[in-house]
Amino acid sequence: MDECLLLDAGSGGRASQRLIAQCFMRHFANPLLERMDDAALLTDISGPLAMSTDSYTVTPLFFAGGSIGSLAVHGTVNDVAMLGARPRYLSCGFILEEGLPLETLERVVADMGAAAREAGVSIVTGDTKVVPRGACDKIFINTTGIGQVFASPSPSGHNARPGDVVLVSGAMGDHGLTVMGSREGLSFLTDVASDSAPLNHMIEDIINTVGEVHVLRDPTRGGLATTLNEIAEQSQVSILLDEASVPVHEAVRNGCSFLGMDPLYLANEGKCICIVPESSAEAALEAMRRSPYGKEAARIGTVTEGKAQVALQTRIGGRRLLGMLEGAQLPRIC
Repeated sequence: MDECLLLDAGSGGRASQRLIAQCFMRHFANPLLERMDDAALLTDISGPLAMSTDSYTVTPLFFAGGSIGSLAVHGTVNDVAMLGARPRYLSCGFILEEGLPLETLERVVADMGAAAREAGVSIVTGDTKVVPRGACDKIFINTTGIGQVFASPSPSGHNARPGDVVLVSGAMGDHGLTVMGSREGLSFLTDVASDSAPLNHMIEDIINTVGEVHVLRDPTRGGLATTLNEIAEQSQVSILLDEASVPVHEAVRNGCSFLGMDPLYLANEGKCICIVPESSAEAALEAMRRSPYGKEAARIGTVTEGKAQVALQTRIGGRRLLGMLEGAQLPRIC
């Protein structure tokens, strides 16, 4: 291969075929993809199905704990899993800038392949476009996922009920602060790493352990506070959080304090919110903690009747409302 991408790598001709064979097929190879048809024929999956799509434009492309490649797999796998589904297949579409070093592209693709293998999903179809210099910033990736729903009923943001308990699978704010630190070269954030991870196996264990799970969500853009506001509005309930119970790593807390940020509004890419009946809370926590991605799981709040809103019981005994994120604390974090 050439050292850098040329426009003809997206032309559909021999240069495109070389790129597919020498880069994508090396890391994504599976029988469905190797057929090289215009679409993947999926004969071993039946409904009900969950489907999600997302696009990734993060900068920098590589950061402590992950890259745009692993993020593109984890984000879509997790979105499908939050509906109580087993993710099975992914598509991926690349928008690549002319002149991109092939070494950079291969690192991203290798990360995607490794992330897909850990999650147990196959990348079965895709597309590549190469655009002129300046038409995009290095790499944009879109992934679409499909999975079989096994939970009955399926978790939904509409299902939170008064008396339910709010759980999280770990500490908040790691991903958002890591990306900012990497982008700006902030040396005092070197102890912070992204939490990007596939949560589908943990989610399946939670559902198999406790049975009915009312809500599962991953608090990505907008963080914990914004996602809980979305749930409160969908379910028309009030949610009360206990600030002292919300796990936040000390390095993240200190970094946010220095930068004037709130970890409750920072993005997470390997954490989930789980809302269950009170009687299932301890079993759900135990299931989370069996996973390497849920060892810091915690009970952080309760669902009550009342106006659709989120309130925070502060460490000093006061109470304040947590609204949705206004504006953007950090651009291009996923």
